[in-house]
Amino acid sequence: MNNKYTYVNGQLFLENEAKLLVSDLAVQRGYGIFDFLKTVNGKAIFIEDYFNRFYNSAREMNLEIELDRNELYKAVNSLLEKNNIPNSGLKIILTGGYSEDGYQIAKPNLVIVQTAFEYDSYSFSKGLRLLSHNYQRQLPSVKTIDYLQAIRLQPILKLKQADDLIYHHNGQVRECPRANIFMVKNGEVITPKTDILRGITRSKTLSIALEGVTVLERDFSLDDLINADEAFITSSTKNVLPVINLDGKPIGNGKPGKITTALNEQLLTMINNY
Repeated sequence: MNNKYTYVNGQLFLENEAKLLVSDLAVQRGYGIFDFLKTVNGKAIFIEDYFNRFYNSAREMNLEIELDRNELYKAVNSLLEKNNIPNSGLKIILTGGYSEDGYQIAKPNLVIVQTAFEYDSYSFSKGLRLLSHNYQRQLPSVKTIDYLQAIRLQPILKLKQADDLIYHHNGQVRECPRANIFMVKNGEVITPKTDILRGITRSKTLSIALEGVTVLERDFSLDDLINADEAFITSSTKNVLPVINLDGKPIGNGKPGKITTALNEQLLTMINNY
């Protein structure tokens, strides 16, 4: 869409005319935060939850958001109305600002970017192949713009014919670069609780009640994950997506499991009824 607009510091610009100066700490030092949510039929799904995390990330990074929540909501709506893209992804970015010395935090720049997005239902049946990597993110509770490790390892993923990474810390499972991980074992649905980003889709999945199924937060190891009955990730764009393979070994029978399928159906219902 050539005439798509982007929000920058209170104004809407055509995407190819939106600019930030190179003195911004996001450019100089990779300092900034963001959050990402999707719109479905023009509705910004779970936007209050994403705002909660966005403001928390800003506070943890000592970045001041000049807009209060109502003003930020109006900014988002102004972009939605201007672009008129019913199904999309919204990325809200807060940078470190134009630093005089390239090191000190300055007045942050607020950018909101919208891109068309359609959920790919075929991806569920295909499943996901993960490659483990020993890495612990800095400030795991904060959604920063630092994806250095994940991007650097993209050639390795292609070489290993894997779809994404799963981070662990000396064998203790953490998360994927852009998603949370769950495993299913003996009727329990378990997701790590230590040193992770608490995803919004993760929290919604934890709230789903399935008969005879316990959903809980508890750390587990890579060995636990490879020996699970089922596994899946959760994210804003992928909803609940089965993990069928870890480091070249199948998880369960290597196909989407019954509990994973049921959770995905419940989550889709929750999204459609939002």
